[in-house]
Amino acid sequence: MQAQNKQLLYNFTDIPQSLLLNPGAEVNFQWHIGIPLLSQIHLNAGASGTSVYDLFADNGIDFNEKLRRVVYSMDKNDFFVVNQQLEIFSGGFAIGPSYKKNKYLSFGLYQETDIHFYFPKDYAVLAYEGNQTNIGRVFDLSDLNAKGEVISVLHVGLMTKLNEKWTYGFRGKIYSSLLNFKSTNNRGSFVTREGTENFYDHTFDVDLAFQTSGITSLTDLNTSSEAVKELRKRVLFGGNLGLGLDAGFTYHPKEQWTITGSIQDLGFIHHTKDVETYELNGQYTFNGVNPLFPNDGSGQTAEEYWQEIEETFEDLFELDTISKKYVSWRSPKLNSSVSYKYGKKVLKECNCTADDGDYLNEVGLQMYAIGRPRSPQLALSAFYYRRIFNFLSGKVTYTVDSFSKTNVGLGISSHLGNINFYIMADNLLEYQNLAKANSASVQLGLNYIFPEAKK
Repeated sequence: MQAQNKQLLYNFTDIPQSLLLNPGAEVNFQWHIGIPLLSQIHLNAGASGTSVYDLFADNGIDFNEKLRRVVYSMDKNDFFVVNQQLEIFSGGFAIGPSYKKNKYLSFGLYQETDIHFYFPKDYAVLAYEGNQTNIGRVFDLSDLNAKGEVISVLHVGLMTKLNEKWTYGFRGKIYSSLLNFKSTNNRGSFVTREGTENFYDHTFDVDLAFQTSGITSLTDLNTSSEAVKELRKRVLFGGNLGLGLDAGFTYHPKEQWTITGSIQDLGFIHHTKDVETYELNGQYTFNGVNPLFPNDGSGQTAEEYWQEIEETFEDLFELDTISKKYVSWRSPKLNSSVSYKYGKKVLKECNCTADDGDYLNEVGLQMYAIGRPRSPQLALSAFYYRRIFNFLSGKVTYTVDSFSKTNVGLGISSHLGNINFYIMADNLLEYQNLAKANSASVQLGLNYIFPEAKK
């Protein structure tokens, strides 16, 4: 699963949180309230080019050899992601004339963590091999590309059922940034060449920047509890603020066919508080008898190795630390689907099919894309939805993405009285040994829905 891709939840309209993925989803409730802090819990982590098993498997292979294989098997377009969401509160209710409740207003507040960074290939090779054996090789310093944030999102959305064919919706968002870091537009190179009399010429041509907000003040606090209190203050209008918009639709070209689409997080955050940017610019050439980076066979421990590099860089470079405002753009996300419904319920009393427009089965395809610094990341899912009982429904997905070509997911939603409980997980084929999985995701939640409106 891609970070933030929720292929199991998308268009699963039994669940109110499907409106967060498509504000034009056809939900059919009178009103709902999410159980605070329990209505949506989502965790996802992934790596496109390796797994925990590749490094830490107990298979008799030396760790250094496993590390070497990982370093050389990945390239600079491989990436790592961590995404977490916690819904703090949520709710919604139908509005419109009493004879035609054709609008649904939803609202809520959730917290989200999103970290994404590309594998810094040339940095990893330089750290692993050193530069003594790489005389004349130009290392690309633009491989450093990372961003991360912890935010809260206050949102209000309105879904409108225009007619039997068209439903559309919009959602406005106010972002509050708790923490942010960004280093995505780096340029530069490093090369070592042989000079005269056994001297080396080390040349850096760099334009590097690391932007942060909300982090510096936390480092001045004495305890972790003080840091937690500070972060809580930022959840609602206490940090750096921004605006965003979601939009989506549902369209039925024919009774049993459905086409949906949505775009999320068209927005930005303006960072003005607790801001620090670290910059390194210019061309630097140094001469020396020894290489700047010892190789992995130098006999040093990892701590000694990095301590030596840190001391060398402190002697060579003067890092500029400045406070200037900056804008971080949200990563926009696209979802779309086409599906076909079939199989109406058979009524026992007459041995005939129900005539309420409801179908028990639905099959289709879903597409997902998210904008990232180097290129969009894509996923394609085939799905099957089934209403198993009146109180229980399920969805199975098969997803192809940057992490896996065999990602099977399962989601279950139950309605016991007015209580809705759902749980979803993907990459089920890897659950025998999760360490081998390139990604894993789970989400669950509790809602109170009363009552479900009749069509």
